[in-house]
Amino acid sequence: MDIETLRARHPDHWMRACAIRTLTLDAVAAANSGHSGMPMGMADVATVLFEKHLNFDPAAPRWANRDRFILSAGHGSMLIYALLYLTGYADVTLEQVKNFRQWGAITAGHPEYGHVAGVETTTGPLGQGIANSVGFAIAEENLRARWGSKIMDHYTYVIAGDGCLMEGVSQEAIGLAGKQKLSRLIVLWDDNGITIDGKVSIADVTDQKARFAASGWNVLSCDGHDPEDIDRALVAAKASDRPTMIACKTHIALGHAAQDTSKGHGALTDAAQMAAAKAGYGWTAAPFEIPADIKAQWEGMGARGAAAHAAWAGRLAALSPAKQAEFARIFAGDAPAKLAAVIRGVKKAAVETLPKLATRSSSEKVLAAVNPVMTETLGGSADLTGSNNTKTADLGVFTPEDRKGRYVYYGIREHGMAAAMNGMALHGGVRPYGGTFMCFTDYARPSMRLSALMGIPVVYVMTHDSIGLGEDGPTHQPVEHLAISRATPNTLVIRPADLVETAEAWEIALTQKTTPTVLALSRQNLPAVRKTHTNTNMVAKGAYVLAESVAKRQVILIATGSEVEIALKAKDALEAEGIGTRVVSMPSMELFAQQDEAYRRKVLPPGPARVAIEAGVRQGWDRWLLGERGREAKAGFVGMSSFGASAPIDRLYKEFGITAENTVAVAKSLI
Repeated sequence: MDIETLRARHPDHWMRACAIRTLTLDAVAAANSGHSGMPMGMADVATVLFEKHLNFDPAAPRWANRDRFILSAGHGSMLIYALLYLTGYADVTLEQVKNFRQWGAITAGHPEYGHVAGVETTTGPLGQGIANSVGFAIAEENLRARWGSKIMDHYTYVIAGDGCLMEGVSQEAIGLAGKQKLSRLIVLWDDNGITIDGKVSIADVTDQKARFAASGWNVLSCDGHDPEDIDRALVAAKASDRPTMIACKTHIALGHAAQDTSKGHGALTDAAQMAAAKAGYGWTAAPFEIPADIKAQWEGMGARGAAAHAAWAGRLAALSPAKQAEFARIFAGDAPAKLAAVIRGVKKAAVETLPKLATRSSSEKVLAAVNPVMTETLGGSADLTGSNNTKTADLGVFTPEDRKGRYVYYGIREHGMAAAMNGMALHGGVRPYGGTFMCFTDYARPSMRLSALMGIPVVYVMTHDSIGLGEDGPTHQPVEHLAISRATPNTLVIRPADLVETAEAWEIALTQKTTPTVLALSRQNLPAVRKTHTNTNMVAKGAYVLAESVAKRQVILIATGSEVEIALKAKDALEAEGIGTRVVSMPSMELFAQQDEAYRRKVLPPGPARVAIEAGVRQGWDRWLLGERGREAKAGFVGMSSFGASAPIDRLYKEFGITAENTVAVAKSLI
């Protein structure tokens, strides 16, 4: 349908949609950067969605039962900023729109969660939004089953582009969504056939509609510029018992000289071409000016949600006080009051029995105690359930037949799992954790980075954390992965040494609100190293003195996880030679760095030689080895400087020199 026909048939809709288009043109031109074409092409779809389908309340942007709108094609961020400004979100002012992409403005180049009310997730890395949406939809299904449809009953809508669908994570996501029959998930595909390099056809021949259908989705099509056809498709989508993809045929940069070209993807800033486009739209207002009648229509859409929100609040208030408090707790992300006592119980039992366990098995024991009292946990694994030890007896399995199940079989989809867990955490009301091998953090990395960037407390259960996994060899043996995880800002990496430290690590992970946690857990059995009970969570200190020197202190051995037992054996050997040796367990560098300087210098005083022992690379250790003020101690490192090999664990540790004997030799060379 051409512009003249659209204007003639749907004049009111046309002007509402053109408010998005013109704000986009003005903001991108003012910034002299951005992406104009997608918001201009999808303005009609977004207008119909917000006017007739999306359940939202700008006055209460965190309302738990709102519909979620995810702009997966995050480069087109002016679409969502325009929508939020037009419908009356208080923080997205016209001034913020005018300062698009500028320092200090909340209207960043790509939408960022936590900066703007109404932005449900950070998008921009293509494919992440559509993959997050699967987690949003899983959370909604699970909570609706547990709380009833009067309390939890909403949709997740996604706008995705060709780029989102080309990214590999999109297949992981849609395969999982199709299997789970997530009928409250609706993806609106901006089918404009254009990417940065040119037409989609120069790089891809995928029949996207067939791909979604083959993955178990309901597939519909519409003219992405005809409001009646868009509405028809959305009504049909909401009636489906499966997730729906609507192929919205659109023109990128509609009405501009760059329409239907790769140039239309980016910043359209030519003044004459902008003026011509606005004239074609029939738009006569000044830059950044929205005529009062059009703004009022948009604000009316936003005001409509207040009644639905109030009705929902009434239903919530009809619950018992205990249930209301529980609902508030899980959406606030607070741990249950019983958690601390449960963790203490696990720790007390551990020091009484001193079990020799792999820390992945220790993790399972902790989860078996925690999951019954922290009923918002929602676990899973990327096809390694029996190896990650992430499933406990009480969880049940989340399926189309059992939405109350709290365990997701993600299949071999590490990236999709991580992205879905981000979506769950962002939705609220659930606490996601998921497992794979530490080496396969490589597959999950983009979403793990976004967990940290967004500040959401996803828990990554990463087992088989070193060459200690043995015969599977270097393809599966993580060497650089601890360093990569530690190098990621706002990420807690915890590598516990036994059951007690693992229990404390889980307590930390499950009480975080703005930080994801990577638990690095061993495949091999480890002896108990914490043999005396204390209520204090020592892992929360990041590092602590596990064993003090007997003779005059000359050496400090610092170790993590499976290498703590090696440090203790080395200490015994050194002390036998009269060399006083302190052993420091350092399960978390990040938590240790958060302690005050006095505590850090008490644990690692200047003077004695320092040796770190960890079956990974040295990167990240020098701050603690050399001293925070530089050259406070002679230092050595016992660990990896290459990839591993395929062999039994004992042979590997010997061949790579990660032994008590080599630790003793390194320490003696420094004193």
